Amino acid sequence: MSKDQQSSQQIALRTTYFSILGNVAFAFVKWTAGILGNSYALIADAIESTSDIFASFLVFLGIKYTNRPADSNHPYGHGRLEPLITFIVVAVLMTSATIIAYESIVNIRTPHAPPKLFTLLVLAPIIIWKELSFQWVMHKAKLTNSSALKSDAWHHRSDAITSVAAFIGISIALFMGKGYEAADDWAALFASGFILFNCYKIFRPALGEIMDEHQYEDVITEVRKIALTVNGVVATEKCFIRKSGMYYLVDLHLTVDGNITVKEGHSISHQVQDTLKEQLPHLASVLIHVEPSEEVST
Repeated sequence: MSKDQQSSQQIALRTTYFSILGNVAFAFVKWTAGILGNSYALIADAIESTSDIFASFLVFLGIKYTNRPADSNHPYGHGRLEPLITFIVVAVLMTSATIIAYESIVNIRTPHAPPKLFTLLVLAPIIIWKELSFQWVMHKAKLTNSSALKSDAWHHRSDAITSVAAFIGISIALFMGKGYEAADDWAALFASGFILFNCYKIFRPALGEIMDEHQYEDVITEVRKIALTVNGVVATEKCFIRKSGMYYLVDLHLTVDGNITVKEGHSISHQVQDTLKEQLPHLASVLIHVEPSEEVST
């Protein structure tokens, strides 16, 4: 593993430490405040935070495993585990959303007392912190090119939105008075729908990654541009890119002068490989196919 790859892995792992510790702390606060404050919206929020602990832990394990070097059984490395981890995370979130929706409907149909005022004081700082967490984790996800870390970032955004929903629902229940006690539960039901929407946003890119969809046009452009700077490269033809974990696998067809020797063409292809890996650290593998630009003269 190169120094750049080691650095990316360490950044990703430190980011998951942050997510796990934050989710543990907030889950405890939300469970306590939700039960003592008679707020199912806050309890629903706590359910999501609890599931996020498990999800962040899965992301942590996935990042640890996907960055193992290639071996005889896995010549392309272990990066494909990352989208699989994302699928499991989505399943966890969907389960949480289903539980929240079911309990919300039960509570809406059951008369109960309104939530306590102090629950609003608990939610306000949580909303701010969770949105800041989303921004920070998403920044790290883009920096490391990790789809699993992006899903972890969306957990923070989802948590922030569900907390906003809980805040609004509790406020309506408290300040509108009798007859609006269920506003808290309607907020929890809304939160479950938003969680499901976020599940799709997390799932779709991971599915594209596992299916090798053509979705890296910006990287292809950079690869072609850099390859043409190498002396001896006449043009680039086919260029296919797949993503594996935090890194890309590149298949590139080069056109070189058809009158040079095989040895010279081989040397040019190695120069292209070295140049690409040097300038684009997220390239784990570069496979070059060399083609002549014209028939060899006789």
